Formats: sequence, C-alpha cells, structure tokens
Amino acid sequence: MFFRQLSTKDATLSYLFGCATCHVAVAVDPVLGDEDWFIREAQKQDVKITHVIDTHVHADHYSGGRSLAAASGARYCLHESNAGRVKYDFEPLRDGRVIDVGNVVVSVIHTPGHTPDSVCLKVTDKRRGDAPWFVLTGDTMFVGAIGRPDLAGKEREMAGQLFDTLHAKLLTLAPEMELYPGHTSGSVCGAGISGKPASTLAFEKRWNPMLSMNRDAFVNALTSDIPPRPAEMDRMVAANLGL
Repeated sequence: MFFRQLSTKDATLSYLFGCATCHVAVAVDPVLGDEDWFIREAQKQDVKITHVIDTHVHADHYSGGRSLAAASGARYCLHESNAGRVKYDFEPLRDGRVIDVGNVVVSVIHTPGHTPDSVCLKVTDKRRGDAPWFVLTGDTMFVGAIGRPDLAGKEREMAGQLFDTLHAKLLTLAPEMELYPGHTSGSVCGAGISGKPASTLAFEKRWNPMLSMNRDAFVNALTSDIPPRPAEMDRMVAANLGL
C-alpha cells in the first residue's frame, strides 16, 4: 500500500492512498486548488483514483472533491444523509459500507457530532494482514483535541453525539490503530489541536484530556471553548452544498 498526506495552507490534511499492485487509489478531503497534486501523485504511483471521499460537507474550506472526481473519472462520495441536501449527484456512503481498492479495504464508520454527516474511514492493507492499520478521523477527532460541535447550530446536542460516537465507535478500535485527522494546528475546526499530524488511539486515550471525561463534563468542556467561526463559513458551506 502507498500512502500520502498533504498539509494545506488552511491547516487541512488531505490523503491519497491505495494499492500500487492493482493500480487503484482513494482520495480523501481534497481542498479546492489541490486537484493537480492528487493527479500528479496518482501518475507517479501509476494508479487510477477510483473514489474521492469527503468525510463531511466542509465549513472551513472549499472542497475540491467534486472537481477532482470529475478530472480523474472517480466516484464522488459523501454520507447518505446528504441526499436531498446537496444539489449534485454523489455516491452515498452508509455506516458499515466496505470499499475494496485492490488489496486495500476501506470501511465507513458514521460518526455524527462535528456534523450530522461526518464519517471516519478505517483502512486495512490485506497484504499486511487482516487487522485494520489506521483510521482517518476527519473532523471528529484530532491529535489532542475533538471537533467543534456547533456548526449545525445545536452545540450541546451535537457535543453529546460526539461523546457517544467516540466511546461507542472510535475508542472501541484497537489501541495500536494509527489515527490521521482532517486538520492540524491552526484550524478553527477544534480547540487545542496539536501540530502533530498523526497519532494512535492509545496515545490519545492517554493524553487527550477530552477522552477521560464523563459525558456531562465532556459536553460542558466542548461547548465552553469553541473557536470563532470561519469568516467565509456560510459561503463555503453553500459552495460545498452546490447551492
């Protein structure tokens, strides 16, 4: 398996990974303007991008997902809850969906809380073994921080969903699982995000302060320290919805 992480000027982390043996790849959370990077990297690896996945409808940057999918002939994917919400066609992802990318297996985990449509992606390299290797957590969990819960306008309700999502889904994964988030420090998508672009679930359980709290304390802490909203948030969301 090959794996590439791209850090952008907006403190967004995007991903390209796949199976070089079978010449196929997946792109995750590309930013508008970075499409050529993905196409060049795919050409270097001699792979075809078959799926472009946005882990949710982004509010902090303009997505390059649809334009990359169009340029590469890939399927553009979002969580199924966006049906009727966005103004374009997409391939719906549901919880438990498995996407085969050659010897790489991508399993979709619906993780509402940051947004209702958020997903994480659990990735297995079958040539390495049957155990999942890493999880792309989007804006659900960062290194040292948790995604902001207020973008849907129901911050306490969404914060409670985030707590349930973390403890019922992500924290039940193997502790040695590597974690690759959707942002690094400098992003407004969470408070206190580390500059480190990767972690493990075991490290986060030990050092991420939000993960040692009970539900009430978690909700109170997450809703009391919310960064300012992005200046162009409404415009970005509208563009990413295709309005």
